Amino acid sequence: MSKPARSFPRPLSEFMGSTMNDALKTQGFASAEIITRWADIAGPEIAAHSEPMKINWPRAQQNPGEAPPAPATLMLRVEGPAALEIQHLSSVILERVNRFFGWQAIGRIALRQAPLRRQENAKPPTPPDPAIAARLAEGMPQVTDEALRGALARLGAAIKRK
Repeated sequence: MSKPARSFPRPLSEFMGSTMNDALKTQGFASAEIITRWADIAGPEIAAHSEPMKINWPRAQQNPGEAPPAPATLMLRVEGPAALEIQHLSSVILERVNRFFGWQAIGRIALRQAPLRRQENAKPPTPPDPAIAARLAEGMPQVTDEALRGALARLGAAIKRK
C-alpha cells in the first residue's frame, strides 16, 4: 500500500488564477493585467476617475487570413463629473492602451457613467498608550533584553486597548 502524497498549504493565487481568468474572459479581457495595472497604463490622473469594465471584440471575419482583425471597443466605467474630461482624453487613452498591448487592439472607447468600485484603504492602527506599555514593561523583570521587553509591553498594551 502506497502512502498518499503529502499535502502542503498552497497559496490562494494558485486556485484563483484559473477561476479569475475564466471570469475575465467572459468580459473580453485576455488577462487581468489591464485591470490590475490600469493606473500604470492610463496614468494616475485618468485612473483616479475611470476603470476598465469590458472589451467588446468584433465577431470573427469569414476569411481571417485576408485582413488583420478589427479593433475592439474598450468600455470604461467613469465617474459622472469626470466623463467629459475622459472623453476628451480618449485619444490619449487609446494610444496608451494600444502601446500596452503592443498592437492596434483597441479602436474605440465607450464610456459608462457609474460609481467606481474603490477599495477602502485600511486605516493604520493607533499606537498603544505609552504609559500602559511602560507599566507593563516594569512588570516583566525576568526579561533581560530591553528591546524584547519593550516589544512585549507594546504588544500587551495593544491587546489591552482592544
